Amino acid sequence: MNNGIDRPIKLGRISYTNAWPVFHHFDPDALQYRTEVHSDMPATLNRKLRAGEIDIAAVSSYAYGISSESYYLLPQLSVSSFGRVQSILLFLKSPLEKVIHGKIALTTTSATSVNLLKIIMEKFYGGKPIYEDAEPSLEKMLENADAALLIGDHAIRASWSNHGYRVLDLGEVWNLWTGQWMTYAVWAVHKDTARRYPEAIRGIYEGLLESKSMSARDMNPIIAKAMSQIGGTSEYWHNYFRNLCHDFGTEQKAGLQLYFRYARELGLMTNEIELLELPDSRVIDNLPNRR
Repeated sequence: MNNGIDRPIKLGRISYTNAWPVFHHFDPDALQYRTEVHSDMPATLNRKLRAGEIDIAAVSSYAYGISSESYYLLPQLSVSSFGRVQSILLFLKSPLEKVIHGKIALTTTSATSVNLLKIIMEKFYGGKPIYEDAEPSLEKMLENADAALLIGDHAIRASWSNHGYRVLDLGEVWNLWTGQWMTYAVWAVHKDTARRYPEAIRGIYEGLLESKSMSARDMNPIIAKAMSQIGGTSEYWHNYFRNLCHDFGTEQKAGLQLYFRYARELGLMTNEIELLELPDSRVIDNLPNRR
């Protein structure tokens, strides 16, 4: 069903478990307008959204920040935590005093986490390590590095291993130093797409909100899926999802703005960022199209 829209709307879905509650019950076939779902790692979705290859996506907060003038945020949707996140982890082979001036191997799958690590290492701890991109394999990453950053399901699996490394949870470190929430991902839509297809975007947005609501009422199907696909215990996954927040209210926004401020102070981004949310569909229907 296209209802006058000449192409499908392309929606990017983060494949990591931390975003599952927003997507688990989302059914593109139930929408009035044709929607294609593209699942991938955050870094790939960041690139595709920026290039216009997809229209709307869950993206890294940092990636939103550096291109924020092109996007609207979808209200009430994020991946955030107030303290431990359990899936953005720095594994230390060497003492922290050496790590902050040593070499850190970085996963390349999420811009937000990499730059959060730089803020923690350089602003909080006063260090200046060397950063080296690497494939997300803990033992290989640590062959020639003092520490390794893993995120998402790679971090979760590595945290279950009896490897003997000290582990820093970056969400917990951020919260201890700032007292703020940390927002790792947001949902963003191209302004042009929102202006041209307001009803289609509104339908996708409402479907995501409904999925989030259904997940909050009963996490058991998602926990069963996580145990089947990734492993772990029911207790672990209940605790993991309990630590995550998928809302995007005043407190989450304040934490994200602080993250952006620190990123600018370190030269990791240059632009001032306004958190501009998707207007009501009746409003964007009257905005001029930019062709």
